Amino acid sequence: MKMAAEVRWLFVFLVSCGVSLCRGEAPHRKFEYKYSFKPPYLAQKDGSVPFWEYGGNAIASAENVRVAPSLRSQKGAIWVKQPTIFDWWEVELVFRISGRGRIGADGLAFWYTSDKGFYNGSVFGSSDLWTGLGIFFDSFDNDNKHNNPYIMAIVNDGTKAFDHINDGSTQQLSGCLRDFRNKPFATRARIEYYMNSLTLFKLLFHNGMTNNDQDYDICFRADNIILPKNGYFGISAATGGLADDHDILYFLTTSLHPPGQLPVDGNKVSIEEQAKLQQEYLDYQKKLDEQKEEYQKEHPESQKMEYDEYFETENQRELRQIFHGQSQMFEVLRDLHRKLDEIVGRQERVLGLVSQIGQGGVQVQGQPGQQPVLIDTIRRQEVEAVLNNQNIILNTAREIKSFMGEIHSKTESILNNQAHAPTAQVQPMGYDYQSFMTEMRDGLNTLKKDVKTPGSTDCPNCLTTTVFLLFIGVQMIILLVYSLYRDNKEAQMKKLY
Repeated sequence: MKMAAEVRWLFVFLVSCGVSLCRGEAPHRKFEYKYSFKPPYLAQKDGSVPFWEYGGNAIASAENVRVAPSLRSQKGAIWVKQPTIFDWWEVELVFRISGRGRIGADGLAFWYTSDKGFYNGSVFGSSDLWTGLGIFFDSFDNDNKHNNPYIMAIVNDGTKAFDHINDGSTQQLSGCLRDFRNKPFATRARIEYYMNSLTLFKLLFHNGMTNNDQDYDICFRADNIILPKNGYFGISAATGGLADDHDILYFLTTSLHPPGQLPVDGNKVSIEEQAKLQQEYLDYQKKLDEQKEEYQKEHPESQKMEYDEYFETENQRELRQIFHGQSQMFEVLRDLHRKLDEIVGRQERVLGLVSQIGQGGVQVQGQPGQQPVLIDTIRRQEVEAVLNNQNIILNTAREIKSFMGEIHSKTESILNNQAHAPTAQVQPMGYDYQSFMTEMRDGLNTLKKDVKTPGSTDCPNCLTTTVFLLFIGVQMIILLVYSLYRDNKEAQMKKLY
């Protein structure tokens, strides 16, 4: 009982540890409009973009920002005016890269750096030797390895020059091969930086083949990435001998805050202002309803056409049901894919921590220029103890299994013996006698077949068939008498006890 209790508590401990590792709390999210832009009215009448500034060959319109047009040797960039005031963030970038040729050039770059770059630099339209993060959507194959279009991330400390000859492959943090040129719908990339973890989802990458803005698949994931605080967001692009249009439709920034650390907004709207705004909304809604009624009175034919949309044919209903079923299946598959990606990312993080156990702790990097802080974590002895306990549990389970198998076999043998054992009453024939009779019957049948079938050799004259049958009959009578006598004696012995 003591060992069973220890095994039970150890099992509960292991399960609780697994649950604590897999459980994660989602961060608080806050949309940051001062670090974002989107249509309509993306650019003002004077051509400026609120909270942003652009230069080079970039062109801003009401619907998008064309960072670099489809002309040769064009460069442009757009940078946010203010540095960030939050540590963790998520950026959703919606863009379109299109051109007339099968091959495009040069590409698009997303920046998060400590300082704003140039508008006509040498690295995808921005400056080299940056400090921070650069994510490059490279559409031209400079190294002739046939691995473009390609997405990669490079973290620079301000001392490394971009390797143009190898397309930055020798400096990249991670990357993936994705096609983002000439897609029927806009391409999306979601870049998340939270708790020193950088995740790029290009469709989380969206390839622009569907209009569903949830069709993301993971491009890469990287951990223990330290980026400078209070950095600047930026987008740049460049063309070369070949040229594409590089258009940015949306740049949406969301700040991420750990649970319980969401900053309090001191500029809250008072109750009187809320009531005033609510009344204005109701007045506008009332005016809109009145205008709708007047329009319907002036155009009665449009009202009839409106009611026709409320009905559907049987074919339309069947197609809608089929599409709905397929959409549900696709949603389930996408959720499974996303959960598998999360599990893989967490597993890689755990493996990274375990690989550092031999050093006696895990180094958590701080900001540049600070000493790394050692945080105590699970040690090698503890890991070995857990593994030994798991082996003990497995051996105990095997022993219990073999012991239960022996009990089961013995129970079956006892039940069979009880079913075949004689009772207190005198039975005409016992189990042994029945088996003997069966063997004798088989022997007689074989003998009859031999008698009917003439053999190749003559039977010996020392024993006739009549004498043999008479001998067999006498033997059977003797065995029957002996069996009855034995059963009678056993019954008498049971009565005495």
